Amino acid sequence: MGAGREVSVSLDAVRDKNQMQLKKLNTVLFPVRYNDKYYADAIASGEFTKLAYYSDICVGAIACRLEKKESGAMRVYIMTLGVLAPYRGIGIGTKLLNHVLEMCSKQNMCEIYLHVQTNNDDAIKFYKKFGFDITDTIQNYYINIEPRDCFVVTKSFSQTEASK
Repeated sequence: MGAGREVSVSLDAVRDKNQMQLKKLNTVLFPVRYNDKYYADAIASGEFTKLAYYSDICVGAIACRLEKKESGAMRVYIMTLGVLAPYRGIGIGTKLLNHVLEMCSKQNMCEIYLHVQTNNDDAIKFYKKFGFDITDTIQNYYINIEPRDCFVVTKSFSQTEASK
């Protein structure tokens, strides 16, 4: 998997019949066990949750939840975005995030945000490349992992950009 080669990655929606692949990925990728509501939200978000396949092997996923703000505007919360370690650095996470960012524009979302552990420099750098900014710090956000603090990382869409 050398740099510069075109990577054949396909994205597929998460449905009841393949949500087990998302569960298996999450078990490997994250130090947290996700509840049934997480999976229900992921499936309910439709095109905003995708599995990534590299040569027909499920190697990554992005799972989102759609939220309505008090103003009535819709926003997207990235619950998880992860790629298996051997497949990192070849554009799979970028492809997943770009897909969701395109969906945000098409569906007039006002913003997209997520929580990132304060020591996860790679994730912070990754999201900053896409125009996300650290907009808040939450103390003791995580219960069972150290450090417990997280950053809220947000990208806002102007209404002209969102209506493209």
